[in-house]
Amino acid sequence: MERCAWANSSLAMQAYHDNEWGHPQHDSQRLFELLCLETYQAGLSWQTVLNKRAAFDEDFADYNIERVAAMTSADVDRLLTDARIIRHRQKLMATINNARVIRDWPDGDNFADWLWSFVDGHPIRQAWSSIDEVPATNALAQRVSKEMKRRGFKFVGPTTIYSYLQATGIINDHVIDCPWAPENRSV
Repeated sequence: MERCAWANSSLAMQAYHDNEWGHPQHDSQRLFELLCLETYQAGLSWQTVLNKRAAFDEDFADYNIERVAAMTSADVDRLLTDARIIRHRQKLMATINNARVIRDWPDGDNFADWLWSFVDGHPIRQAWSSIDEVPATNALAQRVSKEMKRRGFKFVGPTTIYSYLQATGIINDHVIDCPWAPENRSV
């Protein structure tokens, strides 16, 4: 068996695929981090995001929602001078905005529970035989995207959200021959 073909381009991609991608995440802070990374990736390669991930972690206090939500336009101006990260004003502003949306989530609910409610708390398994079959988006991603926009999130189009749902394990798109596909895992 061989891992999903997209993950074979570098050791960092392999590590991300093997240790993170598609693993169900239920922690709001971790879900926030993955949303930010998917936002940064829009229009770029995932390898570029992984190469800059440590700097993003540092600049955004390991995606501490409270600390990111407290950032200001002066912080964005400072971040725009950091060559170690993807310097895109709208993406950086979206990170702060999205932290505020999650921080201010209505009482009695949390972001993680809300997100997982779209699939009744159970990952959706889509067993593709090749990465060429995997769509850029689907009806679930379109629905989640629409609801996220309604709640005030930024940079959450359907294609970004489809990738996000894959990353968070809400949608499991490991190809059927991948050792990390659920049907191939003995654990």
